[in-house]
Amino acid sequence: MAAALAIVGIDIGTTSTKSVVFGTDGAMLGSCNIGYPLRHEQPGWAEQDPEEIFRVVLATVKGAVADSGLAGADVAGVGISAAMHSLIAVNASGQALTPSITWADGRSELQARRINAENGGIYRRTGTPIHPMSPLPKIAWLRENQPNAFAAAAKFVSIKEYVVFHLFGEWVVDTSIASATGMLALDSLSWDEEALRVAGITADRLSAVREGTYRLNGMRPAHAEAMGLPTNTPLFLGGSDGALANIGVGAIDAGELAVTIGTSAAVRMMTDRPATDPNARTFCYSVTGASYIIGGATNNGGIVLQWLKESMFGSSSAEELLTAAAKVTPGAEGLLFLPFLSGERAPIWNAEARGTFFGANLGHRGEHFVRAGLEGVMLAVLSVAEALKELAGPASEVRASGGFTKSPLWRQMLADMLGQPVIVPKVTEASALGAAVLAMQGLGLIGSWREAKAWVPADQVLEPNPRANEVYREVLGVYARLCKKLPESFAEIAGLQRRLSYRD
Repeated sequence: MAAALAIVGIDIGTTSTKSVVFGTDGAMLGSCNIGYPLRHEQPGWAEQDPEEIFRVVLATVKGAVADSGLAGADVAGVGISAAMHSLIAVNASGQALTPSITWADGRSELQARRINAENGGIYRRTGTPIHPMSPLPKIAWLRENQPNAFAAAAKFVSIKEYVVFHLFGEWVVDTSIASATGMLALDSLSWDEEALRVAGITADRLSAVREGTYRLNGMRPAHAEAMGLPTNTPLFLGGSDGALANIGVGAIDAGELAVTIGTSAAVRMMTDRPATDPNARTFCYSVTGASYIIGGATNNGGIVLQWLKESMFGSSSAEELLTAAAKVTPGAEGLLFLPFLSGERAPIWNAEARGTFFGANLGHRGEHFVRAGLEGVMLAVLSVAEALKELAGPASEVRASGGFTKSPLWRQMLADMLGQPVIVPKVTEASALGAAVLAMQGLGLIGSWREAKAWVPADQVLEPNPRANEVYREVLGVYARLCKKLPESFAEIAGLQRRLSYRD
């Protein structure tokens, strides 16, 4: 193969990092995926080792290039995607003073409630709902609970910034990752003064904000060697996993809805102007240029099926559970699941929400609980889609991606819930492809990332079942009313759980 005819897209996720080699026509040539743990040192905490993730990034790039059969010299550039909302305090040399505190970490619930009560205007300016997922209350928590680490920190950064700094020695952040901190003003794409004041920091303790096509050169030789790439291979900042997934599945025009379900789940739509929700149910983040993404993420996606398997059906495989659930009719015969195993983000933004099976009777069996679990995830997705419809109008097209699309039952369930066709594009790694597309734009191989929409044709179109949709609309009503009635009980049981967890 001629030199420099491939692009690597890196996708740093919550449970693993994937690196994928793409041809300049978007064709996938090779990939490598390596997992790592999510540590829960205390109840409600969710941390990772940033140095471990950095080593995995290096290893996956090398593995993906090897899997493609190419040489490092064949790679024209690298783009990078990452999960949002992580926070690491680092010293002046880039050494981590704290673990990477992930989006799933709920320790800053008290700070989030206080900021929301006293500084609610921050959401309208930044587009990030004030919630423990966000770096803003996390920094406030560090200031109040780990003052030594807070004072010693030269910078507060995300896992992507940590990786980029150690590769190139430059503290920069793309607009979409910066936008998800809760500290970036949407109108100016600069750090918001009130948010900085609430966090207790100045702008020099955050990275410089750059577009996703920003180019970094001069990779540190030891790390380039570990990845199997020449030191002059450029890297482009890319964006957040959600924003890049929309690009990767081709949901880039007005009215085109992207639904992604992996460990968690998200519903997103692109727009050419910022749009925040009067009820603060949805987010609005910058993507690149004059493009924004609106929508909402839920904490509990594929992790619900994993939890059911590990905690209730340990001897059964996931495939066996899905097969059993498929034999149960839509609505699980009146068994309902609120899938809040790790609190909830959109649209209720309640870190104290807890998983709840509702309506169980003697006629329900294991397969009903599995079916209700799967439907609970989709009801959470549907509730976000309903909030987004109020804000931006009905979706003209729905595109789905993520691990859930491998299940015929689960992907059909999405079409039935929404009551409209669902397109499953012919792409398996949407965020990595989106990162590669921005790298191609940065290299001048394409004029705009919009050109890549032609690379993601439909692999399958799922038509909704009208009768199932009718059932699910009724179930959604019960689900929504429960979510409104239970916050006080959620707070009570969450408090009880915290007290019992600390007892000997």
